[in-house]
Amino acid sequence: MEPGYRMPINKVEKIWMNGTLVNWDDAKVHVMTHAMHYGSSWFEGIRCYETKCGSAVLCLDAHIQRLFDSTKMYRAEIPFTRKQLVDAVKETIRVNKLKACYIRPLAYRGYGEPGVNPFGSPVDVMIAVWEWGTYLGGEALENGIDVCVSSWNRPAPNTLPTMSKAGGNYLGSQLVKMEALLNGYAEGIALDVRGYISEGSGENIFIVRDKVLYTPPLIASILPGITRVCVMKLAEDAGFRLVEGAMPREMLYVADEVFLTGTAAEITPVRSVDKIAVGEGKPGPVTKKLQEMFFDVVRSGNDKYRWLDFV
Repeated sequence: MEPGYRMPINKVEKIWMNGTLVNWDDAKVHVMTHAMHYGSSWFEGIRCYETKCGSAVLCLDAHIQRLFDSTKMYRAEIPFTRKQLVDAVKETIRVNKLKACYIRPLAYRGYGEPGVNPFGSPVDVMIAVWEWGTYLGGEALENGIDVCVSSWNRPAPNTLPTMSKAGGNYLGSQLVKMEALLNGYAEGIALDVRGYISEGSGENIFIVRDKVLYTPPLIASILPGITRVCVMKLAEDAGFRLVEGAMPREMLYVADEVFLTGTAAEITPVRSVDKIAVGEGKPGPVTKKLQEMFFDVVRSGNDKYRWLDFV
């Protein structure tokens, strides 16, 4: 069994496919689907939380907007409106009777003409939901994780649009992740083509030094993370200085704190990089403060930022 292997997800009753709710086991595509051969898919990862005020989806509109942005870069037109997909997400959560879940909208080039030219294949859309806990391990949020700098770089500019959350981009992410797991780490940090810090296999990264937060810019081949934007807002409100700019690899080794952000990872502290302890080797005060503020929103339902869309 490979490191990091997890059992298959728990099936729910229905998956939304092109406007119709179908049984989980009947949600199938043809083997000649364009996306299976050429990586022509775009997706989102979204969380629904069971807050004290009821079930709510975090930043749903922003996620659906990013899905449309991702497909636009590849000239793929989603045959539904943003509102239709927002409503479909809520409907899929309700029909499966889930109070908290992970949500996966996926747009993809379907069964049509073979070949690299995608224009002869339709754009299909599906939405699946399932129960999913802490992404990087049960104690990750509290105790932090061990990471390494990957030998794999993020794509160079003008190769693949890294601002698009495209399925094909995640072949590189898989290389980063597998390398890390096989070497005993929970996650890998990729550098960009210039050798500057980019991001994790599925998370953005923040570094804290002297209570100043640093995070890579979009030109570092990062995905424009939605949780990243939330954390930047929380940091501003907490009075922390935030610097968005290129960072050399060695910043990871002299940081007071490092943490990863993402819908799945939420705000996950990093306790070591390449076996070098980060700070005191445990989550630091800035990370803990931002976690506290973030979880006040998603657990208490404190929607002061208007990030929650109640189901």
